[in-house]
Amino acid sequence: MRHNKKFNHLSRTASPRGAMLANMAISLIMHKRITTTVAKAKALKKYVEPLITRAKEDTTNNRRVVFSYLQNKFAIKELFSVVSEKVGDRPGGYTRIIKLGHRQGDAADVCFIELVDFDEAMAKAPKAAKKTRRAGKKAAAQAEAPVAEAQAEEVADAPAAEEAKAE
Repeated sequence: MRHNKKFNHLSRTASPRGAMLANMAISLIMHKRITTTVAKAKALKKYVEPLITRAKEDTTNNRRVVFSYLQNKFAIKELFSVVSEKVGDRPGGYTRIIKLGHRQGDAADVCFIELVDFDEAMAKAPKAAKKTRRAGKKAAAQAEAPVAEAQAEEVADAPAAEEAKAE
Protein backbone atom coordinates (compact mmCIF):
# COMPACT_ATOMS: atom_id res chain seq x y z
CA MET A 1 0.00 0.00 0.00
CA ARG A 2 1.20 3.49 -0.76
CA HIS A 3 -0.68 5.52 1.79
CA ASN A 4 0.61 9.07 2.31
CA LYS A 5 3.15 8.85 -0.51
CA LYS A 6 1.76 11.35 -2.94
CA PHE A 7 4.77 13.29 -4.28
CA ASN A 8 6.39 12.39 -7.58
CA HIS A 9 9.52 10.26 -7.19
CA LEU A 10 10.70 11.11 -10.73
CA SER A 11 12.10 7.57 -11.21
CA ARG A 12 14.90 8.27 -8.73
CA THR A 13 15.81 7.29 -5.22
CA ALA A 14 15.78 9.92 -2.49
CA SER A 15 19.36 11.23 -2.64
CA PRO A 16 19.61 11.66 -6.46
CA ARG A 17 16.15 13.24 -6.46
CA GLY A 18 17.16 15.70 -3.73
CA ALA A 19 20.39 16.55 -5.53
CA MET A 20 18.56 17.10 -8.82
CA LEU A 21 15.94 19.35 -7.21
CA ALA A 22 18.63 21.34 -5.38
CA ASN A 23 20.57 21.86 -8.63
CA MET A 24 17.42 22.89 -10.48
CA ALA A 25 16.48 25.27 -7.66
CA ILE A 26 19.94 26.89 -7.83
CA SER A 27 19.60 27.29 -11.61
CA LEU A 28 16.13 28.78 -11.23
CA ILE A 29 17.30 31.29 -8.62
CA MET A 30 20.37 32.32 -10.62
CA HIS A 31 18.79 32.45 -14.11
CA LYS A 32 15.15 33.26 -13.16
CA ARG A 33 13.85 30.88 -15.87
CA ILE A 34 14.77 27.31 -16.83
CA THR A 35 13.44 24.79 -19.34
CA THR A 36 12.61 21.31 -18.07
CA THR A 37 9.91 18.64 -18.21
CA VAL A 38 6.50 19.32 -16.71
CA ALA A 39 6.87 16.62 -14.04
CA LYS A 40 10.21 18.00 -12.87
CA ALA A 41 8.87 21.56 -12.93
CA LYS A 42 5.93 20.61 -10.70
CA ALA A 43 8.28 18.85 -8.27
CA LEU A 44 10.64 21.86 -8.33
CA LYS A 45 7.76 24.22 -7.61
CA LYS A 46 6.94 22.34 -4.40
CA TYR A 47 10.65 22.30 -3.50
CA VAL A 48 11.58 25.95 -4.14
CA GLU A 49 8.50 27.91 -3.03
CA PRO A 50 8.99 27.23 0.71
CA LEU A 51 12.63 28.31 0.31
CA ILE A 52 11.55 31.61 -1.26
CA THR A 53 9.06 32.11 1.57
CA ARG A 54 11.90 31.63 4.07
CA ALA A 55 14.01 34.15 2.17
CA LYS A 56 11.46 36.91 2.74
CA GLU A 57 12.73 37.24 6.32
CA ASP A 58 16.51 37.60 6.31
CA THR A 59 17.69 35.97 9.52
CA THR A 60 20.73 33.86 10.22
CA ASN A 61 18.58 30.84 10.95
CA ASN A 62 16.64 31.19 7.69
CA ARG A 63 19.90 31.49 5.76
CA ARG A 64 21.20 28.31 7.41
CA VAL A 65 17.99 26.40 6.74
CA VAL A 66 17.97 27.40 3.06
CA PHE A 67 21.69 26.66 2.76
CA SER A 68 21.06 23.15 4.06
CA TYR A 69 18.83 22.62 1.00
CA LEU A 70 20.83 24.44 -1.69
CA GLN A 71 24.51 24.24 -0.59
CA ASN A 72 25.49 27.18 -2.82
CA LYS A 73 26.42 30.49 -1.22
CA PHE A 74 26.02 32.50 -4.44
CA ALA A 75 22.47 31.26 -4.88
CA ILE A 76 21.75 32.07 -1.22
CA LYS A 77 23.08 35.60 -1.70
CA GLU A 78 20.93 36.06 -4.82
CA LEU A 79 17.86 34.59 -3.13
CA PHE A 80 18.07 36.69 0.02
CA SER A 81 18.98 39.96 -1.72
CA VAL A 82 17.48 40.22 -5.22
CA VAL A 83 14.67 37.66 -5.20
CA SER A 84 13.36 38.42 -1.71
CA GLU A 85 13.06 42.15 -2.52
CA LYS A 86 10.89 41.45 -5.56
CA VAL A 87 8.60 38.90 -3.88
CA GLY A 88 8.38 40.64 -0.51
CA ASP A 89 4.71 41.60 -0.84
CA ARG A 90 3.54 38.48 -2.72
CA PRO A 91 1.69 35.96 -0.51
CA GLY A 92 2.90 32.86 -2.35
CA GLY A 93 2.82 31.63 -5.93
CA TYR A 94 6.36 32.73 -6.76
CA THR A 95 6.80 30.50 -9.81
CA ARG A 96 4.95 30.07 -13.08
CA ILE A 97 4.92 27.02 -15.35
CA ILE A 98 4.43 27.66 -19.09
CA LYS A 99 4.00 24.55 -21.21
CA LEU A 100 5.93 24.48 -24.49
CA GLY A 101 4.82 21.23 -26.13
CA HIS A 102 6.64 17.96 -26.65
CA ARG A 103 10.36 17.23 -26.88
CA GLN A 104 11.33 15.69 -30.20
CA GLY A 105 13.47 12.79 -28.98
CA ASP A 106 11.17 11.17 -26.43
CA ALA A 107 7.93 13.21 -26.71
CA ALA A 108 8.20 14.35 -23.09
CA ASP A 109 6.09 17.37 -22.14
CA VAL A 110 8.47 20.33 -21.87
CA CYS A 111 7.88 23.67 -20.13
CA PHE A 112 9.43 26.83 -18.74
CA ILE A 113 9.43 27.36 -15.02
CA GLU A 114 10.17 30.94 -14.07
CA LEU A 115 10.03 33.33 -11.16
CA VAL A 116 6.86 35.38 -11.62
CA ASP A 117 8.12 38.85 -10.70
CA PHE A 118 11.15 38.67 -13.00
CA ASP A 119 9.33 38.34 -16.33
CA GLU A 120 8.93 41.89 -17.64
CA ALA A 121 7.17 40.77 -20.83
CA MET A 122 4.32 39.15 -18.86
CA ALA A 123 4.02 42.11 -16.50
CA LYS A 124 3.76 44.71 -19.29
CA ALA A 125 1.62 42.73 -21.71
CA PRO A 126 -2.00 43.94 -21.70
CA LYS A 127 -4.62 41.25 -21.48
CA ALA A 128 -6.23 40.76 -24.87
CA ALA A 129 -10.00 40.90 -25.09
CA LYS A 130 -11.47 37.44 -25.30
CA LYS A 131 -12.69 36.76 -28.80
CA THR A 132 -15.65 34.51 -29.38
CA ARG A 133 -16.76 32.99 -32.64
CA ARG A 134 -20.31 32.31 -31.59
CA ALA A 135 -22.80 34.26 -33.76
CA GLY A 136 -19.90 36.14 -35.30
CA LYS A 137 -21.55 36.70 -38.70
CA LYS A 138 -24.86 37.80 -37.22
CA ALA A 139 -23.22 40.21 -34.82
CA ALA A 140 -21.06 41.68 -37.58
CA ALA A 141 -24.07 42.16 -39.86
CA GLN A 142 -26.04 43.86 -37.07
CA ALA A 143 -23.10 46.13 -36.28
CA GLU A 144 -22.78 47.16 -39.93
CA ALA A 145 -26.53 47.81 -40.38
CA PRO A 146 -26.73 50.83 -38.01
CA VAL A 147 -23.60 52.29 -39.61
CA ALA A 148 -25.14 51.96 -43.09
CA GLU A 149 -28.39 53.58 -41.91
CA ALA A 150 -26.50 56.49 -40.34
CA GLN A 151 -24.59 57.07 -43.58
CA ALA A 152 -27.84 57.01 -45.57
CA GLU A 153 -29.35 59.64 -43.25
CA GLU A 154 -26.27 61.86 -43.64
CA VAL A 155 -26.50 61.61 -47.44
CA ALA A 156 -30.21 62.51 -47.31
CA ASP A 157 -29.54 65.48 -45.00
CA ALA A 158 -26.69 66.84 -47.11
CA PRO A 159 -28.78 68.11 -50.11
CA ALA A 160 -31.26 69.78 -47.74
CA ALA A 161 -28.41 71.57 -45.97
CA GLU A 162 -26.96 72.75 -49.29
CA GLU A 163 -30.35 74.18 -50.34
CA ALA A 164 -30.64 76.02 -47.02
CA LYS A 165 -27.20 77.62 -47.57
CA ALA A 166 -28.12 78.67 -51.14
CA GLU A 167 -31.14 80.69 -49.96
